[in-house]
Amino acid sequence: MGLAVVVVLALVASTVFAVVTVRRPLPEHDGTQSVPGLSASVDVRRDAQGVPHVYADDAEDLFRAQGYLQAQDRFFEMDYRRHVTSGRLAELVGDVPEAIEADKVIRTFGWRQVAEEEWHLVSDETRAYLQAYAQGVNSYIADRDPEELAVEYTVLGATVEVDQPEPWDPVDSLAWLKAMAWDLRGNYDDELDRALAYSTLGDTDLVDELFPAFDTAGNSPILQSGDLEPTDDGDDATGGSDEQVSSALVAGQAPAAAAAVSSARSALDAIPVLVGRGDAAGSNSWVVSGEHTASGEPLLANDPHLSLSAPGIWSQVGLHCSEVTEACPFDVAGFSFAGFPGVVIGHNGDLAWGLTNMGADVTDFFIERVRGDTWLRDAEAEEWDPIETRTETIRVAGASPVDITVRSTDHGPIVSSVLEDVDEVVGSPTETGTEFGEYAVALSWTALQPGRTADAVFAFDTARDADDVRDAAALFDVPAQNIVFATTDGHIGYQAPGRVPERADVDGPVPSDGSWPRPGWDPDYDWQGWVPAERMPRALDPEDGFVVAANQEVLPSGTGPFLTRDWDYGYRSERIRTLLTDQIATGRPFTAADMNRIQNDDWSPFAEALVPTLLDVEIDGSYDAAGQEVLADWDYRTGVDSPAAAYFAAVWRNLLAETFWDDLPEGMRPDGGSRWLAVVTRMLERPDDPFWDDRTTVNVVETRDEILTRALTTARRDLTVELSKDPEQWDWGTLHTLRLEHPVLGGPTVPALVRDYMNPSPVRMPGGSSIVNATGWDAGSRSFEVTTGPSMRMVVDLADLDASTWVTVTGTSAHPASPHYDDQLDEWATGETFAWPFSREAVEQATEVRATLTP
Repeated sequence: MGLAVVVVLALVASTVFAVVTVRRPLPEHDGTQSVPGLSASVDVRRDAQGVPHVYADDAEDLFRAQGYLQAQDRFFEMDYRRHVTSGRLAELVGDVPEAIEADKVIRTFGWRQVAEEEWHLVSDETRAYLQAYAQGVNSYIADRDPEELAVEYTVLGATVEVDQPEPWDPVDSLAWLKAMAWDLRGNYDDELDRALAYSTLGDTDLVDELFPAFDTAGNSPILQSGDLEPTDDGDDATGGSDEQVSSALVAGQAPAAAAAVSSARSALDAIPVLVGRGDAAGSNSWVVSGEHTASGEPLLANDPHLSLSAPGIWSQVGLHCSEVTEACPFDVAGFSFAGFPGVVIGHNGDLAWGLTNMGADVTDFFIERVRGDTWLRDAEAEEWDPIETRTETIRVAGASPVDITVRSTDHGPIVSSVLEDVDEVVGSPTETGTEFGEYAVALSWTALQPGRTADAVFAFDTARDADDVRDAAALFDVPAQNIVFATTDGHIGYQAPGRVPERADVDGPVPSDGSWPRPGWDPDYDWQGWVPAERMPRALDPEDGFVVAANQEVLPSGTGPFLTRDWDYGYRSERIRTLLTDQIATGRPFTAADMNRIQNDDWSPFAEALVPTLLDVEIDGSYDAAGQEVLADWDYRTGVDSPAAAYFAAVWRNLLAETFWDDLPEGMRPDGGSRWLAVVTRMLERPDDPFWDDRTTVNVVETRDEILTRALTTARRDLTVELSKDPEQWDWGTLHTLRLEHPVLGGPTVPALVRDYMNPSPVRMPGGSSIVNATGWDAGSRSFEVTTGPSMRMVVDLADLDASTWVTVTGTSAHPASPHYDDQLDEWATGETFAWPFSREAVEQATEVRATLTP
């Protein structure tokens, strides 16, 4: 009895301790709070979701307040990001191999050094805003112990010594832009995958089959030639794409070169995903002119598809100068990043804008020949230049520091030998002898050149018209984004920003368009500069009365400057265009509710392309055929309760495995996104395509129908195990769940008690990859769980800004004890949104918590 009492008391004490620990970091959101550095009082109004609207008399006070409030709600997230972007993650989390590997790669890139260079490049106003933001952050953290700032520090303190967080530095904010640029960098995966695919296929025609061109006969680009505003066309250096790839460059007779490419891929994959990666890391955006809306003014919709985590990537905020003047020009609301001042996507009183990843090719891998401390600059001239080197020391909490040597050529940092576990594959002599050096891979990337993206954020926040958007876009160096916009005076438009390399058209061993790794020993392959901002595509008030930008090709091939070969294949964008044009044809004008309905559309283009063929396959036996039967009357919707959606996803997963796993390296297993749908739909017309053959079978050549039959029957058996023997009891939502994970304390190695507390409860999701409601999953992992999705949804009504709507995947707070940690999750998952007040009157009406920040 006594022991039981002791145990109960211990449990009670532990519970009380836990409650105190997790609630201790919760900030006070109401009342009067002293913020050193303010020049005058600042009013803060929070609505039912905890979204702050900030009112200040001075622009710098506005950003001091934003820094203070974001430190209140999300400081550990900010601290984690700055450790990652500076290559100092191991300082925060300790002797964790994955953290040390990430630090090695990011130190090799030198993100922090580039950010420090940008500090001297941005405008005086931007520096002032960044400094003010940092002052606000530091005002909050200065007198608080780590456990008062976030529960994460308390948990980490059980294994490593947690120091007082360093003061926030304005460069910390600039470094975050490198992470955003990295995750949205364009065709880097495709470029490496071409080389890796060639290493096993040995046939450029087969490689090209896996990377088909964008099909404008089926899906439309963002703009047609007639939509374009006049630009200085110049001479477009599109690079050749029909040359034969030299087998000695990437594979075949040069296995060391292929190994160097593979090691580069492994090293770069070590970087934590901070924004989003993969086929589904794209976005939807569109804008409809007033001629098609109920109000007579434009509507704009945007939902970026990024990595989904807890807390979510976005921080909602309203930033309002009490009186908008030249000295204090901000009256803007939207989505910001915790750690960076201003609003990245949103609207002000005159203009709304949305962003989607353009996918421009801003990275090139150069295969270098390295000999000792030199690299082959010019093979024809036999010119060898010294390799630039520097030593970086990675400090590890609770363990000895790690020194690495960073090596760079003129093309960029050498990334192929960064990690210890892949170092041995680089350094093998080439097939032509050691006098020609060893193989290594260097990375050229536009974001490793200092730029002015920080200036662009504030320029968008104060933009008023198409000319302002164009000027802001000229500053938006990285990442290259599609910008759709609308104004309250009735205009809609599109603008492409970004620093995009110009490449010479080289008659050499590999295509010069950036689609394959390039020979570093041939100077003709070097970048020739940047596409001038005035030549980037733009359009104002196109004839269709709408613009859809969902990562597809920007312009018809051969039009305008060359941007990339590797686009999203346009299934989402074409579905959005279809829904818009069908409603326009009925004469029913659009409302904000229609925009939200389209954002949540879960119709599958995969099903439309494949189901008719799947239904034609003859399956022996009623048991195996029972799965196929659920497809017969399917409407191609992928709702959470759909048996057909579950079965079709299993068929698609198994079809990709049966068709391609025997042909490709393990790291290239198809993820099942839009490119793979384009590949498979073309193959359906070729029953004897060599990819249908299973190389693992001896003296047998499989054809299309045999592989389709396998995929159908194995999917039926898989779902019998995973769900039920009865197909009527299958449902997509049970398989297709979203399990949000905290980036540090949410993984499988974390104790379950902590992990379950930090990670919100799983939610069932509709949609899928390349569906408008793009809840992506990775077929290569054989899991249906959601990996990426709409990180937020917004609809802006330019006739009545207070009628706009928004929602994020989690909530405004990063404190798991806060009611706003995940209070938007359920609504987001079911496609609902919240009111987005903007005018002072609407904000006051929605206010539930008031605070005054005083000097």
